[in-house]
Amino acid sequence: MKDIENIIKSGFMPEGYENWRQDIVTLIAQAKYKAVLNVNAELLALYWKIGTDIIKKQKEQGWGTQVIAQLSKDLVAAFPDDKGFSDRNLRNMKRFAEAYPDFPILQVPLAKLENSEFWQVPLAKMIEKGKDYIQVPLTQITWYHHISLIPKVEDIVERAFYILATEQEGWSRDVMLAQIANGYIYAKGKSINNFINTLPPIQSDLAQYTFRDPYNFNFIGSAALQNERSIEKELTKRVTDFLLEMGRGFSFVGRQYHLTVDGDDYYLDILMYHLKLHCYVVVELKAVEFIPEFVSKLNFYISAVDEYVKTSEDNPTIGLLLCRTKSDTKAKFALRGVTQPLGIAQYETEKLFADVESALPQMEDIELELDSEEQQ
Repeated sequence: MKDIENIIKSGFMPEGYENWRQDIVTLIAQAKYKAVLNVNAELLALYWKIGTDIIKKQKEQGWGTQVIAQLSKDLVAAFPDDKGFSDRNLRNMKRFAEAYPDFPILQVPLAKLENSEFWQVPLAKMIEKGKDYIQVPLTQITWYHHISLIPKVEDIVERAFYILATEQEGWSRDVMLAQIANGYIYAKGKSINNFINTLPPIQSDLAQYTFRDPYNFNFIGSAALQNERSIEKELTKRVTDFLLEMGRGFSFVGRQYHLTVDGDDYYLDILMYHLKLHCYVVVELKAVEFIPEFVSKLNFYISAVDEYVKTSEDNPTIGLLLCRTKSDTKAKFALRGVTQPLGIAQYETEKLFADVESALPQMEDIELELDSEEQQ
């Protein structure tokens, strides 16, 4: 007992304490996260039930839209501290219930997935043997995400995609809307690459889904039109936006990353690490149209990183060549015979991020839009 007291007084903890403490911290963090999810699930369930009741009463009793306004007044009077019972929000509840009759899931028929180029990843991973549909949990995102997503994306396959992407990438509502406006779903997994021939099947599938084409670097503005070095500087100044555009899992290692090969100095434009792929990613930026010679240089950099940076615990390094424009045919030809995993994509900068941001509807605009559509 005295030994333990002396350890505590001296400030030193017994062996194993640090791991145990970290386990407790993780346990608390997980409990808090589950609590937030539970609160969100309960709120969505309540709003769906109210919306369903409104639909039922209007259909069976022939009640008009004025009943929603009256219900709002009565609920606000009954629950003055709650902010969710405005006239507009009650109509949002009705729209929510109409959009998701199978709450708490969005049921997507496999027939729709098979006709969609977006179904393979990640929706295909949710397919269960013997079922002709997949089920996407709606409680993964918040109420404000939902009422923004519903009027913007009508196709249920695309909506299911954005629900999963929002949860996986941790997007705020405004970021989700920006990604929708930028056509994220059409770019995801679209880079020209040789991953299927250079990586093991599981890693190849993830790598193909991870890289996009095009990338949208609107947030750096027209300054990026100058040259590669200007692009690098702007991206590293706005590293948070850069990582957001690259996607969850990417971490920034360095810009103009220095390597020495046989006495000569080389500088990689940007070096990143992907936490899910467990590998380094060499990013080469070109402010011009793609030419096949670019592949040879990036191939050299990948080999150098594998030799001098990669550890035995890391998977093979992947290269990503970003060009102003490209010919897909030339890119595919350039990758033939290349044994290093490498992807080629375009990036866009002409449209300023402010243009996109100004086009995003605010909550009041969304509610007014839903009001207008409801009254039609």
